[in-house]
Amino acid sequence: MIPRLKPYFSGKEIISFLHAGLSSVARFEKAFALQFQCSDAIAFPYGRSALWAFFKALDIEGKEIIQPAYTCSVVAHATVLSQNIPVFVDNNLYDYNMQIDAIRNAVTPQTHAIIPTHLYGYPMDIDTIRTIVEEAEEKVGHKIWIIQDCAHSFSAAYGGRSVINAGDCALFGLGISKLISSIFGGMITFEDQTLARKVRAFRDAQFYSGHWLKTLKRFAYLLALYPAFNDTFYGFVYWLQESTPFLNRLTKAFHLDEEIRFPPDYLDCMLPSEAEVGMTQLGKYAAIIRRRRQIAQNYHESLKVPQGWKLPPLVDGATYSHYAIRVPEREKTIRILASHGIQAGRVIEYSIPHLKGYQSFVVGSDFPNAYLCSESMINLPIHPSLNDGQVERIIETVNTLK
Repeated sequence: MIPRLKPYFSGKEIISFLHAGLSSVARFEKAFALQFQCSDAIAFPYGRSALWAFFKALDIEGKEIIQPAYTCSVVAHATVLSQNIPVFVDNNLYDYNMQIDAIRNAVTPQTHAIIPTHLYGYPMDIDTIRTIVEEAEEKVGHKIWIIQDCAHSFSAAYGGRSVINAGDCALFGLGISKLISSIFGGMITFEDQTLARKVRAFRDAQFYSGHWLKTLKRFAYLLALYPAFNDTFYGFVYWLQESTPFLNRLTKAFHLDEEIRFPPDYLDCMLPSEAEVGMTQLGKYAAIIRRRRQIAQNYHESLKVPQGWKLPPLVDGATYSHYAIRVPEREKTIRILASHGIQAGRVIEYSIPHLKGYQSFVVGSDFPNAYLCSESMINLPIHPSLNDGQVERIIETVNTLK
C-alpha cells in the first residue's frame, strides 16, 4: 500500500542519531536559522511547547490570540494552557487559510497576537496581514505580535518572500509528518535577537534535559519507522490503524484533539540525537520541496476527478505539505482508494470551535467553512519518496472513479 505520508529518511538519519554530542542542539539551531535566513532559532520538544514558551516568556496572559478555526488543535491548546483566549477565524474554501477580512474584524483592544497559519503549505497574504496589524496597533495602543505558523509551510513564499520572515517569530513542527523531521521536535525562529534571547532564557530556566531512557525510546521509534512505512508492509500498519485500537493507544499520550492538554514530555529539551537527525534532514530540504512541487504539478495537470470533488489550487510559492481535496463522501472515497492500495488521509478531522473543550470560547459563532472541511477533506500521497510510477498509479486510480 502507498502510505499517505512518509518521512524522507535513509540510513543517514540512523548514523546521525548515533553521532549526537553535547553541542548538537546548538548546532542544529544555528543550521536551521541559516537555512531559513533568520536571526536566531530555538529548539523545543514540540512546536506547541515553543508557542507556549513564547507567551510565558513575554508575560502574555489573559489576552486574545487570533488564530484559525481550521488547523491543528495544538495551536489552540498552547493558547489556552498559557492562560490566554483563542479567538477563532473561519477559513476560506480556496486554499483553506483564514479569511483575511475576518481577521480584521476579529481584532479588539484585548488582541495581543495573530497566528497566520499557512495551511497545507499555501502562503497567506503576508502584506495585508501586516497592514491589518499596523492599523490595529494604532487603534489599541499596544504591540500585536505576528506569530507565523509554518508547521505546514516552512519556507512557502508570498510575492517571492518567505512567510517565515514576515512576522515577529515563526513556529515549526518537526514530527515525522512534517516537511522535514527530527523524529519529534519543534523550532521557533526570530528576526529580533533581543526577543530570541528572552525566549531562550525562559526555555533554559524552565525546560529539562531528556533522560537517557528517552533517547533509547527515540532510537527504537526511529528504527521502527523504516519497516512501518515500507510499501510492502504498510498494508498491515494501515489495518492496525483502521481496524484496531493498538496505534490509537500509542498516539493518544502525545496528542488528543478533544482534550486541552500537552504531552507528558512537553517541558523536556530537544534531545541531541533528535537535533542530529534534524540537521541531516535540513540537507535534504531543497530536494524535498522540489519533489513535492513536481508531484503537485503532475496532479494538477493530470487528475480528472469525479463530480463534486474540489481539487486544491496550484499556487506559486506553495510547498505542499498536503495535497488536500474536498470530497462529498469522504469515508467511501477513503475505502475505495484503500482497496486499490492507496491511503488517502483524513486531513484535520475537526473544526476546533466545534470541539467540546472550545465551545465556551465561541458562543454565537458557526464557522461553517471549518466545519465543512472537517467533514470532507482527504489528502493524496505527496511525499518525496513516491516514484513516478506510484504517482501515475495514483492518478490513474483517481481518474477511474465515478
